[in-house]
This record gives sequence, C-alpha cells and structure tokens, in this order.
Amino acid sequence: MELAGQRHDFIEETPMTEFSAAFSAAFSLLISLDPDLAEIVMLSLSVSLVAVLTAIVIGMPLGATLAVISFPGRRAVVVGLSSLMGLPPVVVGLIVYMLLSRSGPLGVLNLLFTPTAMIIAQVILVVPIIASLTRQVVEELWTEYEEQLRSLGATPRQALPTLLWDGRFSLVTAVLAGFGRAIAEVGAVMIVGGNIDHATRVMTTAIALEVSKGDLALALGLGIVLILLSIGVNALVQLIQKPDQVLNPAKGSAQ
Repeated sequence: MELAGQRHDFIEETPMTEFSAAFSAAFSLLISLDPDLAEIVMLSLSVSLVAVLTAIVIGMPLGATLAVISFPGRRAVVVGLSSLMGLPPVVVGLIVYMLLSRSGPLGVLNLLFTPTAMIIAQVILVVPIIASLTRQVVEELWTEYEEQLRSLGATPRQALPTLLWDGRFSLVTAVLAGFGRAIAEVGAVMIVGGNIDHATRVMTTAIALEVSKGDLALALGLGIVLILLSIGVNALVQLIQKPDQVLNPAKGSAQ
C-alpha cells in the first residue's frame, strides 16, 4: 500500500516537474541568446517590419484619400475595407499560395516558400487595418478643420499632408495595431512560407511545430518573446494615446 501511495505521488508530481523544467530550459535559452531562437526572432521581426512598412505606404494614402475625397461607390469601398480587417489569415494564405505556385500566374517569380511570400501575405492582412484606422482618424480631423482649411484655399488633396501630420499620434497607434496583427500571424505564413528551418521559420510557426514535437523549451522561449512584444506594443499605444497618465499616474487619476 505504501509503495502504491508513493507511485501515485510520483505520477501527480511528474507533470509539474516537466512544466518547471520546460520553463527553466526556456529561460536558459533566452538568457544564453540561443542561436536558433535568436535566428527565428530576427526573421520574425524583419518579415513583420517590412510588411508593416509596405502596408503603411499603401494603406495610409488609401485611407486618407477615402476620408476626404467623395466619389461614386465610396461608401461601398469603405464598408468593404472595414470588412477586410477581419479577413481570415488562412484564406489569404491560400490565395497567395495559388498566385505564387508554379501553376499560378506569378509562379515564374519563384517566391513561394520564401520570406517575400510571407511578407506579401502579411501586407494583405495589415493594409485593411492601417487604411481603415487612417480613414477614421483623417475623417474626424477633416470634419473638424474642413472650413478652416478651405478658407485658406486648400483643396481636400492639398489638406491631406496637414491632416496626416495633425493625426500622427493616432496614426502611430494604427501602425502598432498592424504590427501586432503581423507578428502574431501563423496561418497565412505557414501556408506560403512552409515553416522551413533556417529559411522561413518564424516565431508563431516554430511554436506550433515545437509543441507538436514535444520540445516545450523552445516553444515557451518563443512564446515569452511574443508576449513581451505584445506588452511592449500595448505599452507604446497607451504611452502615445495618454502620455500624462502613463508617465504621471497621480496626475492622471486626479484629472
């Protein structure tokens, strides 16, 4: 009976022991700057940053133009753009895969299963977010300053740089929202990137793979990095939106 009780205790403690060991190994990988972990993190950041920068170039002018320029079908375009903010990533991945596959119209470019293909998929996912949020910001500013800007002789197109500059802090929030979507993406990049080791393996796809293999240490290490990035992005959003309350909590609560 005593032996059975000891065996029962061992069975109960084993999962907790494995859990602790996995966390310990994960922190060890982070502290030692494990080369494999660092390579995956750097590739993830580079792919997502390039995708977000590309999305800014496309999305901000598009959103700002929709905010101040009237044309037939504008409302339908706005609704469609807002709907694309919730575009399923796996659908985007499938579409990009079909376009870049050898039998697809862009197959001659040989971009499938490369970081470039992953960037394309992320751009498609991020552009609607940045464009829609930019339109909301610029539209509110245009409503507020339209008469003043027109009295100075500015046309809607000429007013765009002024409106974008005036709303720069809110637009940074839109960019950070797009980066959050890109860095956490897994479905689309898995399909078009192939999760190839030392080539297209990013944090989210690596976590999915390592968990399926039972290597919880690397998966947890990458998960910790993702969580820290998420916290950092949200902290930046709060700092930009409410700098006084973040830097001086006592002053913010008094107000």
